[in-house]
Amino acid sequence: MVFVSLLLPATVILLGIGGLIGASGIAFWPIWLAAVFGATAGDWLSYALGFHFKERIVGVWPLSRHPRLVARGQAFFRAWGWAGIFLGRFFGPLRCIVPLTAGIAGMPWIPFQLANVLSAIVWATGILAPGVIAARWLF
Repeated sequence: MVFVSLLLPATVILLGIGGLIGASGIAFWPIWLAAVFGATAGDWLSYALGFHFKERIVGVWPLSRHPRLVARGQAFFRAWGWAGIFLGRFFGPLRCIVPLTAGIAGMPWIPFQLANVLSAIVWATGILAPGVIAARWLF
């Protein structure tokens, strides 16, 4: 979700969780599935908020405190379209704003969800796997 993503660094948390998975020997796939689901659901909710509230949501805290971030997200989405949904997940602050701007722009739901789910799968794998591999190699 756009508001939570501005406050919690999910990437750092999931890298650490990947290390814990590797060190503890717990199953990778249930945690991976939860990460994919959480990423997909969070971006879908941000998209839905943007789609429903349009430009009015930009005036709500914490977005009202970061107008440049919103402008960057909108420019990124305009330049890349549906590919921006996929790519935006991998670029720090854009991760939290691109789905919202896609909703504000009225992007159709099916292309958004395809890019959303595919990027969540790649992202969760790329974030959890290095910690698992490193921890198993070290221990």
